[in-house]
Amino acid sequence: MDHPAYHGPISKQRCEELLGKKGRDGTYLIRESETIQGALCLCVYKQKVVYTYRIFQTHTGYFTLQVSSGVEEKFFKTVKELIDHYKQKNQGLATHLGCSLKRKTLQPQPLQCAEPLVCDEENEYENVDCSGDYVVVLPD
Repeated sequence: MDHPAYHGPISKQRCEELLGKKGRDGTYLIRESETIQGALCLCVYKQKVVYTYRIFQTHTGYFTLQVSSGVEEKFFKTVKELIDHYKQKNQGLATHLGCSLKRKTLQPQPLQCAEPLVCDEENEYENVDCSGDYVVVLPD
């Protein structure tokens, strides 16, 4: 998924922490559902509560949001169109969407070692080069 508010497979708890830190009504993010494979969650902050709505993709490729009963189901070609629609007031959410909480990209950082690395003859690995820089690689 290519959307700035998409945070991937973060937990509900982590989502609530992130939105709680921002603490602004209407702030939202999108994450993967922990309980329904293939579904996304639109999480919206309002008055210290995070409301979660599931986004489903239909077999025809359209996106729909699971909202309150009695609210007409709407279909969108893209997640961006869905988000733009729910930025309008009175669309069935606890509050209209305001600003997105964008995911910060992680940059690889050099690993800081307390002691220098030393190669010795007892090393069990072949072709070990201790002269290069080491980088911590984090999953996307």
